[in-house]
Amino acid sequence: MSATHERVSDGNGGSSGGVQRPVGIDELLERVRAGYERIEPQEAYEAAVAGDALLVDIRYAALRERDGLIPGALVVERNELEWRLDPQGSHRLPEATSHALRVVVLCNEGYASSLAVQSLHQLGLHRATDLIGGFQAWRAAGLPVV
Repeated sequence: MSATHERVSDGNGGSSGGVQRPVGIDELLERVRAGYERIEPQEAYEAAVAGDALLVDIRYAALRERDGLIPGALVVERNELEWRLDPQGSHRLPEATSHALRVVVLCNEGYASSLAVQSLHQLGLHRATDLIGGFQAWRAAGLPVV
C-alpha cells in the first residue's frame, strides 16, 4: 500500500475492493517526518562545519538568487537529487560516497525537503534528514549566507 492512501473499510471487517482513501499533504508530511529525526539550523551548521554532514540546497534558482546561498552547501536541483546522491548511480556527485553519508536537505521553508528525504531513504541513505524551517530558518538564526 502506498504512503499516500489507506484502505477504506467496507463495514464488514474487510476492505472495499481496493478502494483507497486519499491522504492529504499535511497528513503525508506528518507520516514521512515520523520516520526520521529532523535537524535545527544551529545543529546543521555545526555538523557541516565539523565535516559530519553534507548540506544540500534544493531550492530553485530564483530563490537562491533572491535570498543567497549557504557557504559550502551543495546546490542540487530537486529533480536531480536522487541521481546526484545515489552512491551507486552513474550520475552521482563526488561527495555521494556512501549510503552512510549524513545528508541534510534544505528547501525554502522545510516542506519539500521532507518529501525529498523520504525519497533518499528509499535509496538507502538512511541518515538523510532535513532542516526544520529550511533556508528561511537558517537565515533567521543568523547563520552564514552569501
